[in-house]
Amino acid sequence: MLKKMQKIRVIGGGLAGSEASYQLAKRGYEVELYEMRPVVKTPAHETGNLAELVCSNSFRSDQLSNAAGLLKEEMRILDSIIMESADKARIRAGSALAVDRVELSKHVEAKLAQFENLTIIKDELKEIDPSIPTIVATGPLTSSNLSKSIQGLVDDEALYFYDAVAPIVDSETINFDIAYRKSRYDKGDGKDYINCPMTRDEFDAFHRAVIEAELSPMRDFEDLKIFEGCMPIEEMAKRGPKTMTFGPLKPVGLEKDDGSRPYAVVQLRQDNAAGTLYNLVGFQTRIKWGDQRRILQMIPGLENVDIVRYGVMHRNTFINSPKSLNKHYQMNEYPNVFFAGQITGVEGYIESSASGLYAALNMIKHIEGETLHDLSNETIMGSMAHYVSNANPDNFQPMNANYGLVANRIKDRDEMAQRSLNHVKEFESNLSR
Repeated sequence: MLKKMQKIRVIGGGLAGSEASYQLAKRGYEVELYEMRPVVKTPAHETGNLAELVCSNSFRSDQLSNAAGLLKEEMRILDSIIMESADKARIRAGSALAVDRVELSKHVEAKLAQFENLTIIKDELKEIDPSIPTIVATGPLTSSNLSKSIQGLVDDEALYFYDAVAPIVDSETINFDIAYRKSRYDKGDGKDYINCPMTRDEFDAFHRAVIEAELSPMRDFEDLKIFEGCMPIEEMAKRGPKTMTFGPLKPVGLEKDDGSRPYAVVQLRQDNAAGTLYNLVGFQTRIKWGDQRRILQMIPGLENVDIVRYGVMHRNTFINSPKSLNKHYQMNEYPNVFFAGQITGVEGYIESSASGLYAALNMIKHIEGETLHDLSNETIMGSMAHYVSNANPDNFQPMNANYGLVANRIKDRDEMAQRSLNHVKEFESNLSR
């Protein structure tokens, strides 16, 4: 039985906080995991469950040639609770890892419930005590009270942008006389996505409707900063029709059975294991719900669709990490305090989880009085930690995992991936000693 040791506080029960809590608890540390939901609600979450997915249900590509796929494999090597749970909750999505979001949360909660040395506190923690070892993983929807406390620690204005959520529809109400099943380039089993084809005239009418739609107002702020990787469909439409047809409505690789290629294609991705719910890929939006229903039903195949969740848009907050954090996710001025997740400026489910894992491992080194880990920048996980601590603080923006962050790049992606995995395997073997 593991010996109980010093107490560590984790604030936030999302992906990063759940991952950090698991890494600490399994090594015998007493963990207090604070999650304010459902006592204090957010504009985007629907439940009080741990590791609830808000935006998409996709963890993106599972291929090692893709940085997100490589990062997932790095995390599997390091015994990530999020990756274990995601793999168990996997649903069909071609070469991507998509999950049943309810099942993912269930797996995470069941795994964490096994630890007697982990206490989950469903309440809002309003202030950070820098004398207590703490990992702040409150995510982009940090409460106003805790934001003020963070503000006092970082001594700098919090940055922000807006993130959007795509609508989800009932698959039984899709018209399959028009829609057809096909994965782009027939990846996976070739039938993992539902596709709604558009002619040129149908697309032009749809494009005009999106541009003319009434938008929900953004509260508190007039200066709208949008993360490029989660851009609302209406913002794409304003940039021109080709932004859409070369983006989420790209028809390439989605030819019909007769070999013809539509002018544009709206794709829907399975959202739950039962296959009853599908989300519209790339359709994050803040269009008002009345217009949203009208516009979605303009899409061929969705003319009578039942929308079970409308798209919404919410504020995302993150700190200016290059000014406040080192490459271990540790605060420069308050070494007892580490940050993890999207609040650091890493962007995405996997990236957030990975930062929670790495922050937890470094927290252990810190409280044991040892030199903190220095995972190679030739790995995706290490390169992300380096990015958030060394980017230009005057123009710091959230960043997804990508090969452009990796040190000593080479042309052969397979070789880069193998080099990265070798680093992580060596790192893991040292953890086990």
